[in-house]
Amino acid sequence: MGAHALETGPGSGDPAELARASLVRQIDRSGAWASDPVWREAFEAVPRHLFVPYYYIGAVGGYERLWGEDPDPRARDRWLRGAYADTPLATRVKDGELVSSSSQPSLMATMLAELEVRDGDAVLEIGAGTGYNAALLAYRLGDGLVTTVDLEPEITEAARQHLAAAGYHPTVVTGDGARGVPERAPFDRIIATCTLTTIPRPWLAQCAPGARVLAPLATGLIALEVRGPDHAEGHFLHTSAFFVPLRGSTRSGPGPEPVRTGGVPRRARSDDLFRFLLALTADRLDPHDAYTLWEREGRPQRERYGITVGEESVWAWLDDPEGPYTWQLP
Repeated sequence: MGAHALETGPGSGDPAELARASLVRQIDRSGAWASDPVWREAFEAVPRHLFVPYYYIGAVGGYERLWGEDPDPRARDRWLRGAYADTPLATRVKDGELVSSSSQPSLMATMLAELEVRDGDAVLEIGAGTGYNAALLAYRLGDGLVTTVDLEPEITEAARQHLAAAGYHPTVVTGDGARGVPERAPFDRIIATCTLTTIPRPWLAQCAPGARVLAPLATGLIALEVRGPDHAEGHFLHTSAFFVPLRGSTRSGPGPEPVRTGGVPRRARSDDLFRFLLALTADRLDPHDAYTLWEREGRPQRERYGITVGEESVWAWLDDPEGPYTWQLP
């Protein structure tokens, strides 16, 4: 485990320390790290506010910027309380569009626990964001085993600065995350913090045998076991997940289209699991057919769906990768 000290000692009464302890208790109640409580220590140790010196919240007509150096003490207090709220934070907005964020901490905790890291594992993170997730990984594994990559130079430079301010120094790479980071391979774990439309094949070639890949796809989280450079397979986790899309030259196809629900019953249109099925099958399954399938199969939970990466294609499936319900991905 990385040898990094807390920013302030326990019981110091420091507002950031108190806010961080409150966040940890909230994540505790969610059960996010029940399978691997060591992550609790990481969230206790890593100061999130150092990774979000400013962020944006929704306001009428756009966004309001909160920052830690605001001359108004009340505004600084809002910023600090928001930094330790269990919510995602918009950290970079371009032309009115969100391009980078700090994910919801309880979801981050769930993903890190589900990554199933072991001491000595080398981890690649796709999407550096603020650097906060890389810091949590570095606390657990040590700086030398963690690599994080992002397409935008301003994002990676900011992440390096945030990481250094918190006392962490993993490898931060500016590049196309869909291509991975071959010079740092092989990896035992790959975790993406951006939504995919398919599984980039370069990742598999950079994985050690038995590696695990965890990534958002179709409003869910897919966990894949890598069985070779051209073969990976696994199921979705139970939780929903919403992230900004992966950007890069090797992303297959356009970003996800809005889910089409016209013509299906209202109760299905508002059901999270039905919308997941529509997002997963995209234009490859008519919404009416999707509804018929969904009802016939007992409104399946996310865990019944999976993804297979084969030598020539990538496909999603319900219950069985060789069964009757399969859909090709891009």
